[in-house]
Amino acid sequence: MTTASTEEPRWLSDEEQHVWRAYLHATTLLEDHLDRQLQRDAGMPHTYYGLLVQLSQAPRRRLRMTELAKDAKITRSRLSHAVARLERNGWVVREDCPSDKRGQFARLTEEGFAVLERTAPGHVAAVRQAMFDRLTPAQVRQLGEIMRVMAEGLQPADPHADLPWLR
Repeated sequence: MTTASTEEPRWLSDEEQHVWRAYLHATTLLEDHLDRQLQRDAGMPHTYYGLLVQLSQAPRRRLRMTELAKDAKITRSRLSHAVARLERNGWVVREDCPSDKRGQFARLTEEGFAVLERTAPGHVAAVRQAMFDRLTPAQVRQLGEIMRVMAEGLQPADPHADLPWLR
C-alpha cells in the first residue's frame, strides 16, 4: 500500500520550465524531421530504420527478438509488428532459435542491407543538418555529456525491472 506524500512537490523553476519545454519541442520536431526524411527516402519510420541499423551492426546481422526489443526500447508486441512489416518488404527474416524453441532471431537480409546503404547518406545528412550543423563543437561535447548523465540516471539498477521492452 502506498501512502500519499504530505510534502509539496518540487515545482520547476521558470528557467527549468523553459528548458523542459524547449527540450520537448526540439525532440518532437527532430523525431518528426527524421521520420519525414526516412518515409520520403525509404518508406519507413525512424523506428524501423533504427531496427535495421541494430541488425546491420550485430554479428551475422541478426539478433534475438528479445534483445532487439530491449535495445530499441520498444515492447515485444510493437517489435513483432515492425518486424512483420520489414519481412513483407523483404528486408528482415525471422529465424527460429535452435537452442530455445520459443525464441526467434531477426536477421537483416541482403535486400535490407542494401536499403540501409542507400538510405544512410540521406539520413546522416538530415541528422547533421537538424542537429550538428547548428551546434558548436563545445555544444556537441556538452550535449553528449548531458545525454550520458541523463541516460545513466534513467537506466534501472535492477536488470529485471518491469520495463515495457522486457514484457
